[in-house]
Amino acid sequence: ELMTGYTMLRNGGVGNGGQPWVLRWSSRIRLTWLSFTLFVILVFFPLIAHYYLTTIDDADDAGKRIFGPRTGNELCEVKHVQDLCRIRESVSEELLQLEAKRQELNSEIAKLNLKIEACKKSIENAKQDLLQLKNVISQTEHSYKELMAQNQPKLSLPIRLLPDKDDAIFPLPKSNRNCRLHNCFDYSRCPLTSGFPVYVYNSDDYPFGSSLDPLIKQAFEATVRTNVYVTENANIACVYIILVGEMQEPVMPKPTELEQQLHSLPYWRTDGHNHLIINLSRKSETQNFIYNISTGRAMIAQSTFYDAQYRPGFDIVVSPLVHAMSEPNFLEIPPQVPVKRKYLFSFQGEKIESLRSSLQEVRSFEEEIEGNAPADYDDRIITTLKAVQDSKLDFVLVEFTCKNQPKASLPTEWALCGEREDRLELLKLSTFALIITPGDTHLVISAGCTMRLFEALEVGAIPVVLGEQVQLPYNDVIRWNEAALIIPKPRITEVHFLLRSISDNDLLAMRRQGRFLWETYFSTSDNVFSTVLAIIRTRIQIPAAPIREEPAVEIPHRSGKAAGTDPNMADNGDLDLGPVETEPPYASPKYLRNFTLTAMDIYRNWNSAPGPFHLFPYTPFDPVLPSEAKFLGSGTGFRPIGGGAGGSGKEFQAALGGNVPREQFTVVMLTYEREEVLMNSLERLNGLPYLNKVVVVWNSPKLPSEDLLWPDIGVPIMVVRTEKNSLNNRFLPWDEIETEAILSIDDDAHLRHDEIMFGFRVWREARDRIVGFPGRYHAWDIPHQSWLYNSNYSCELSMVLTGAAFFHKALSHDDSHFHERHKCINFFVKVYGYMPLLYTQFRVDSVLFKTRLPHDKTKCFKFI
Repeated sequence: ELMTGYTMLRNGGVGNGGQPWVLRWSSRIRLTWLSFTLFVILVFFPLIAHYYLTTIDDADDAGKRIFGPRTGNELCEVKHVQDLCRIRESVSEELLQLEAKRQELNSEIAKLNLKIEACKKSIENAKQDLLQLKNVISQTEHSYKELMAQNQPKLSLPIRLLPDKDDAIFPLPKSNRNCRLHNCFDYSRCPLTSGFPVYVYNSDDYPFGSSLDPLIKQAFEATVRTNVYVTENANIACVYIILVGEMQEPVMPKPTELEQQLHSLPYWRTDGHNHLIINLSRKSETQNFIYNISTGRAMIAQSTFYDAQYRPGFDIVVSPLVHAMSEPNFLEIPPQVPVKRKYLFSFQGEKIESLRSSLQEVRSFEEEIEGNAPADYDDRIITTLKAVQDSKLDFVLVEFTCKNQPKASLPTEWALCGEREDRLELLKLSTFALIITPGDTHLVISAGCTMRLFEALEVGAIPVVLGEQVQLPYNDVIRWNEAALIIPKPRITEVHFLLRSISDNDLLAMRRQGRFLWETYFSTSDNVFSTVLAIIRTRIQIPAAPIREEPAVEIPHRSGKAAGTDPNMADNGDLDLGPVETEPPYASPKYLRNFTLTAMDIYRNWNSAPGPFHLFPYTPFDPVLPSEAKFLGSGTGFRPIGGGAGGSGKEFQAALGGNVPREQFTVVMLTYEREEVLMNSLERLNGLPYLNKVVVVWNSPKLPSEDLLWPDIGVPIMVVRTEKNSLNNRFLPWDEIETEAILSIDDDAHLRHDEIMFGFRVWREARDRIVGFPGRYHAWDIPHQSWLYNSNYSCELSMVLTGAAFFHKALSHDDSHFHERHKCINFFVKVYGYMPLLYTQFRVDSVLFKTRLPHDKTKCFKFI
């Protein structure tokens, strides 16, 4: 039905004649008219309204304005606006109140933000304090465990039991030749802790004293007065010393008279045990008058010995006393470079006794071997050395006849030629100096040989001793093979080849060692006497006297100013650099190796600087334990990283680790009347781990201001007054320094805490070096053939400035600025005899510095 109706409607509309188009046209007319009307209303009505309103507002009568601006009162007078005015006033008041509340809330928010920041800082500080407390607890636990593990009571010094004045008479050995320490020395008078007291007889109290050489006696008495071992109490003495020579020939006593006078000494005690008879010499010939004297159990120290007289390990071969009352001028000593000098070797001497002429034909070496061995090789030596000189392969100078009268000498000994100054001038031109031992093999050493040895070492000519049977001075402790060549006489034909084969490096090493031996044991009367005492003390294994430390005169000062922490100095990259000790600072243990140094390190002490004369509280050369020892019973003081398991930054900073036990360091700060700069520098040390103490060296004669308030940095600050203004005061071994490690720093130096800690850790692995930050180098001045101090950028360094550097306590004591340092560095070379500085081409960075790490690991140092 629906479909039918729809169809019908369509059919009816089509079939009604013209009605459809009329309807369509009328509908179009209506739509057009409606559109036009809307256009007129939308366009013209706003324009008419605008014109009307503008015309009314421009009327002259203000009272007729309806839409113009009105004042508040006028507007409020309008009745229908009054309600709106009241609403506006109410809203304005509420807005003002809301603004006030907003400002108040903003102020509270700002205060809360400050409190939040303060809380965050407090939390960080609390974390740091907690971490430090944990470290301190860990350190305390370690210390407690170490004490429990040791379980060793403290040892006290043994009580010294002195023998009676009249010691028991010991049976003499079968002959004086058999005397040794074990059967001719009374050890009971010399306990290990006695300090080695020595009693020296006054030679003037005995008749032979008037016969002594005045210069030798005066020099001996002067050095005795200043020696630390000499005592006036003979009852406690370990050794008794009497000077008997050198004597003046015209007034020499007879041997029997001298023997009687020696035996009458008040503490001779029948056999002279623990006595030392010293016979010094200034000349090349020493009167060996003691040879015919019975000395019992007394030791003998002199420059000339026969084999029947010399008792190895008991008697002492001493050097000649050339500079009796004068100090040698070290600046006149020739430099040690160039290594090779004009002459390869030189020798001047003459034998007083008759020899077969060296020009005569001598038997061949094979003929001598087939027959009886010759008692004297001097003829062969003369022939060989002349042949080397005539060959002109090298410049050599050998003279077997003196131009002037030769010096007095013993039989079969080569006498010295000329004056001492002339001999020294020749030795300055010689690379090697030949020393021919006496032809008499029973003469084990002579004053002439020791004089030649002394002069050669003095000017840097390497001694070549022909004759291996010789007993050189102090040969039981000095390694002469490091400073001289000792060659058997039968090898004379090979000497030239041997000397030519030695490299420049070895030559300079031997020359340096010879210079050390001469300066330390030969050069002055003090050195000779101290060496003789040190020989005896070393033989009976008594430690040396402690090295003297510089007494610190403290300047009183007030402290209490709270020290802040410079963020730039303490920016460590969220790493704790180590425990800041809250307990009293701990000092480095002292004198732990008193007796082991004396018993174990004899040769090192005697053959390297500074020598055997002093005992140091600690040295940078102490032996290091293997890594596992610290976990297997020898871990006292060690703080392994991560307990031994290792780790990255966090574990690294919690412990020192390394190869030596835990320790702290002392800051030595040099200053001069810069109080504000000094206070700022001291404040920057606040919170620095492993800091033991700060020693401020006050170089000014003017004391600090009385009202100056010094910062409290958690460790003691000691202000030391100096006698004079000197930059070297920073190197004095102040007794207030109780640690091995010293950080020498200027008062205007700026170092971050991590830089200081890194330097400290590096120094712990190179304790005998200066480890610092500013570097310089020595440059060769080609036009002037000398050295320059240079601070330009260079890939080589040779110096570390001590304005910011770590070093061991044992090592202590504008344009013109550079001119002074040029002079200083060249004076430095004159004193040493050569340039001792060496170049380095690298600096040290921390482990993991450029290593990429996982997110859960941290670097050892953030910026280093």
